[in-house]
Amino acid sequence: MLVLGGSWFVGRVVVEDAVERGLEVTVFHRGLSGATHTDVRVIHGDRENLDDLRRLARQGPWDVVVDAAGSVPAVVSASEKILAHVADRLVFVSTISAYRDWPHSPVDEGSALWNGDPDLDPGTRVWDPDAYGPLKVGCEVACRRAFGDDRLLILRPHVVLGRYEYVGRLPWWLGRMRRGGRVLAPSPDRSIQPVDVRDLSRFLLDQVEAGMRGIFNVAAPPGWETYGDMLRACAQVVADDAVEPAELVWVHEDWLVAQGVTQWTELPLWRNAAAPWGMNVDRAVAAGLRTRPLTETVLDTWEWLADGGRPVAHERFAEHGIAPEREAALIRRFLAERSG
Repeated sequence: MLVLGGSWFVGRVVVEDAVERGLEVTVFHRGLSGATHTDVRVIHGDRENLDDLRRLARQGPWDVVVDAAGSVPAVVSASEKILAHVADRLVFVSTISAYRDWPHSPVDEGSALWNGDPDLDPGTRVWDPDAYGPLKVGCEVACRRAFGDDRLLILRPHVVLGRYEYVGRLPWWLGRMRRGGRVLAPSPDRSIQPVDVRDLSRFLLDQVEAGMRGIFNVAAPPGWETYGDMLRACAQVVADDAVEPAELVWVHEDWLVAQGVTQWTELPLWRNAAAPWGMNVDRAVAAGLRTRPLTETVLDTWEWLADGGRPVAHERFAEHGIAPEREAALIRRFLAERSG
């Protein structure tokens, strides 16, 4: 197995799991993250450099390439075109953001996608949430052009949580609960379906070993957990280390919208839309997807952080979380309006 990247989050867990399964793993990355690998062959190089890609290809062949890092269509196109000659199959990790109507309508594998150009290079590597979905679709098209449908497996996960998470969603909530006091919390009954990175990795490798092709959505089944379950779990696992106990102040989603709270970032993973967690995963469940309770994901993430774990530095981390002063003011306003 050749893993492109393999040092940040999903790819890192895939590498660890593959080694544990006894697979022979090669990792190709720039070596900038500081992540270390044992029992794997590491080849340093930049996938944006064609000479590095050609040098990599000469180290093959491989049974399968796993690309959990590709997000620029032109770069993915060049990589997969070269590797298609030295690999039997390709696994590309895409995203729910590929679906044009998400989060406003439920999605399954046949739902409409954004238009994607497989040769597009936006000219920047700065994170752009509006461009992310179309860019990932372009990457999917590039993968299909290089490997064909009969040699390609595409996974479209929903939000992925767990150790090594660099986006900062669950780590922010854990840190917020550790600070304690009154916590601004959205409606507790909204169903959510994030997937533990370990479950995503296990499903990916199971499908690789089974020789599976095609497209799979990957998430916890709808109705599996609620937003309230996640926040209560965060408060529980940090309780012994909390500055003071956390008091969850449940507020109405429409009220938060009226106050201008930025959805998905100020209160991470909260969005007041018709179907932010409306991902159909029947196909993956039928193929063997198993998802653990969210409490296990929360606990594993906290244990990693408490043990000194640190995510790869990324600009997205800083955009998550609400300022303490703003949160306190909103809570005071909400409680005053409710009592009045």
